[in-house]
Amino acid sequence: MAPTPRSASQPRAPTLQTFDLLDLQVYTREGSYSKNASKDFHLFYVGRDDVHDILKHILSRVSVSLYLNMFGYDDDELNDIVMEKVMDPHITVLITLDKSQAGGKHEKALLDVDRAKSLEDFNTHFVIGSSATHQISHTKGFVADGLVGAEGSTNWSASGEGTFVVKGQAGGAGYKAQNNTQSVFTDPDTIHRFQAQLIAEHLAAQKVEMARKAGKVPAPAPVASKGVAKKR
Repeated sequence: MAPTPRSASQPRAPTLQTFDLLDLQVYTREGSYSKNASKDFHLFYVGRDDVHDILKHILSRVSVSLYLNMFGYDDDELNDIVMEKVMDPHITVLITLDKSQAGGKHEKALLDVDRAKSLEDFNTHFVIGSSATHQISHTKGFVADGLVGAEGSTNWSASGEGTFVVKGQAGGAGYKAQNNTQSVFTDPDTIHRFQAQLIAEHLAAQKVEMARKAGKVPAPAPVASKGVAKKR
């Protein structure tokens, strides 16, 4: 499917081409970084900083490529943003999701879309699988447009990211927050190495899934055990 040319007069959405880590300081509890903060790395904390809107800020600005491996994938709003990128033939999308977590509605939605329309025609490739050693694919991160990387212990879920019930601050009725971290970085060497790793993990998951379907390897063991939550 050939991409449809964009009109020169068409309004442009914000992109990551001029991204600066300072753009994210408004999502911290303090609303700003310290004077000696790194210019290419920042660590955010679930329950303290607005991690959901940090992820939304970055992902919504993707216009070139998205390389993503996510263990816990259960956020409606982030999934909607990703699906917009998936269906845009101008954007290269590579998604790796974990097999033990594959019973969710978002994974099913990806599968359903792929059955209805070949996602490869939209320059999108995804696999639901496991690691090269047939264990869980536990990476939780992405590289956006080859410019911004994100990685940490944060799953894409309400409790994983923290639910800000009271606008602008943590807390409120029904507030949820695990002890998780979310790093965002723009260091070119780390970006290149992480993107290469995400591609390698994707190809490994593809290979394991092909072997599993051929009956050559067992399915990965489930993560959950008695008294232990499934998503980690």
